[in-house]
Amino acid sequence: MSSRPRQLGIVVAGVALVGSGGWFAGSQMQSPADAAAAHRPPQAQPVTVAVERRPLTASVITQGSVEYASPRRVTLAGPVGPPDSGSGDSGAGDAAVQRVTKAPVAGARVKEGDVLMQVSGRPVLVLRGSVPMYRTLGPGASGDDVEQLERALGRLGFDPGGSDGTYGQGDAAAVSRWYGSEGFRAQEPSFADRQQLGTLEAAVTTARQALLAAQNPGGAEESGGGAGASAGAGAGAGAGGEAERLRLRAAQQQSDTADAALSAFRAGYGTKVPAGEIVFLPDLPARLDKVSVKTGDTPSGPVGTVTSSEVVVQAVVPGSDATLLRAGMTARVETPDGEEVEGRLVALGDDVPKNDAGDDKDAPVAPDGGSGGDASAPVPIRISVPSGKLTENADGSAKVTIEVGASDGDVLTVPIAALHTSADGQATVRVRRGTTVVRVSVEAGLSAEGRVEVTPSGDTLKAGDPVVVGR
Repeated sequence: MSSRPRQLGIVVAGVALVGSGGWFAGSQMQSPADAAAAHRPPQAQPVTVAVERRPLTASVITQGSVEYASPRRVTLAGPVGPPDSGSGDSGAGDAAVQRVTKAPVAGARVKEGDVLMQVSGRPVLVLRGSVPMYRTLGPGASGDDVEQLERALGRLGFDPGGSDGTYGQGDAAAVSRWYGSEGFRAQEPSFADRQQLGTLEAAVTTARQALLAAQNPGGAEESGGGAGASAGAGAGAGAGGEAERLRLRAAQQQSDTADAALSAFRAGYGTKVPAGEIVFLPDLPARLDKVSVKTGDTPSGPVGTVTSSEVVVQAVVPGSDATLLRAGMTARVETPDGEEVEGRLVALGDDVPKNDAGDDKDAPVAPDGGSGGDASAPVPIRISVPSGKLTENADGSAKVTIEVGASDGDVLTVPIAALHTSADGQATVRVRRGTTVVRVSVEAGLSAEGRVEVTPSGDTLKAGDPVVVGR
């Protein structure tokens, strides 16, 4: 009898266990809709950034190159020495190829009157002037280039007796003194020139003797004395007189021609300056930045590049940034080695001088004439720096920062992404207040560094308020 209650207890316990297991299993089962709802991502909350009170500064930042200003190629305008002589010796008649016998030195400072280099033993001298050398200057030459030479000689202390623009004996004497002061001999008439002068002078003498003979032919009529002679002279007077007149006219023409040839030659005879022996540069002193020839080379192209001693920073900015710039603005220049100097914006767009060196392939470039109407097109700018600064950084790069605006002390600022402008131009920001988001009307001001100055009406916005920038 005792085993029956025990069996009944076991059955009841089993039923209870099965029932609780079924309840547990049923509680863990979900419908497809419940499962999808359980895996749905939480509702997105607004992304906010705190309003800050701080000063705001707007700047144009660009990368530029540090270089010496006003680069200009130097090219010889013609032969050094007489055209038919490689050595430049006035008594030589060889036609040797001209060679650089003393090359220019990169980095040298060149002033007016200096010897830039030597070619075949002859000097290449530097003078200040805006008219380039393009021909040999000598007796009979006239023009702006001659007047430029005369003024330069006067500045150097070799007064040619005036600057009338015509090369005369005073100019020749001044050139000779100048060359002598540099240890050279001016280009005097060559051996061939002296021979030609002698030939022309002999031709004049011969022509004048022939003219005298034609003017006084002598004549047999003066040696005869009788009536028969008089009769013979009368018979041939007509034909003989015409022949004498023709001989006289021919002799006169030959004399005039010889005189004209001698005068023309003498007009250009004397001390000259060969086309290759002077280089005129508009600004002196100058710095010899690059050298393109070495001793032994033939100077057939540019021999080097000169610059001023002024260091500048060349850069380009987008056209939209260029509209914020004006000449005279302060610029901060920072080099990769940490040097920082204060410069000044001196030119932008078309006012930036063009590079005449022809070797600026690594310099910042911009279309001619600035942006050309395209707001995104780059515009060139030039920054000047104090004298003596950045000389060690020439041909390097630099960061340029130009401040174009600043707030009046600390102002309320929000991220640009927080500012919204409606169709009627009203600017607003959305501010989170607890669990709600409200719109606050503001007046937008200076923007910089990814933030914008905002001025709310009243106390509707203050520092620390969370403004919505996204979801």
